[in-house]
Amino acid sequence: MKIKSLFLGLTFSVSLYAADKYSNPVIDYSLPDPSIIKGEDGYFYLYATEDIRNLPIHRSKDLVNWEFVGTAFTDATRPDFEPEGGIWAPDINKIGDKYVLYYSMSVWGGEWTCGIGCAVSDRPEGPFKDCGMMFRSNGIKVQNSIDPFYIEDNGHKYLFWGSFRGIYAIELSEDGLSLKSGSSPVQIAGTAYEGTYIHKRGGYYYMFASIGSCCEGLKSTYTTVVGRSTSLFGPYLDKKGQSMMDNHHEILIHKNDSFVGTGHNSEIVSDNAGTDWLFYHAVSVANPDGRVLMLDKIDWIDGWPSVEGNSPSVKSEKPRF
Repeated sequence: MKIKSLFLGLTFSVSLYAADKYSNPVIDYSLPDPSIIKGEDGYFYLYATEDIRNLPIHRSKDLVNWEFVGTAFTDATRPDFEPEGGIWAPDINKIGDKYVLYYSMSVWGGEWTCGIGCAVSDRPEGPFKDCGMMFRSNGIKVQNSIDPFYIEDNGHKYLFWGSFRGIYAIELSEDGLSLKSGSSPVQIAGTAYEGTYIHKRGGYYYMFASIGSCCEGLKSTYTTVVGRSTSLFGPYLDKKGQSMMDNHHEILIHKNDSFVGTGHNSEIVSDNAGTDWLFYHAVSVANPDGRVLMLDKIDWIDGWPSVEGNSPSVKSEKPRF
């Protein structure tokens, strides 16, 4: 009986250990450039570049176990201002009582015809109604106008964007669906970056971005980096005080033996224990088909975000819910 009890106890302990762990990738098919929001129904909703046509939406209660709920658009309702273009790098937000989805639309290499649009829905799972193009590269005079990110600060609404031709920002209208009349783009960071996201914590704004190549399979060099500023509009600096305008930054997540191309992170979300988590995409060395969805914990050390080992985890403790 004692031996049996000991065996049962060990089995229970192993089961608890397994239940408290998750493995990367959390979704093992291609979901590049993730963006996430928590809905009023308690689910987290995640959006990604349309490797699944019409922009896929998934949801989860625990950030680890995800279900596909549909697409933001259909073939009949998808944006069409770039007829042959794909819908890339969505950014989801709640503005007033509407869910607002910013997106890029581009063909590969179309750096002067690509642009950014937005769509709205009453629900995070959609369907989304396209509001059309907000601007194109050739209209706003910013080459490669993709990768939007929305932020509110001090009662104003702003859109940040850009891809390897400078990171820019501009003020938006009150509803966030168009540019504010008379506003002009302002450059915020240099030409090394794309996929920016800004997180405000304490007295700092943290600009997360990606450097390197996103989409070359196992040859991808994508790397997640960060700088910080005391002002939304910068200057964003590394730990030595060097500016992201001059392409200086801190490395947050780089490749390891299991994953390469680690970039284009989501918004930071917190679990019930107050721990911060970050999604991003990567290419699996074991199965390099597409860019899979990754999840890692963010620690804050001496005022800077940190991921253990500065590289993707293979197995780690689950978020607490």
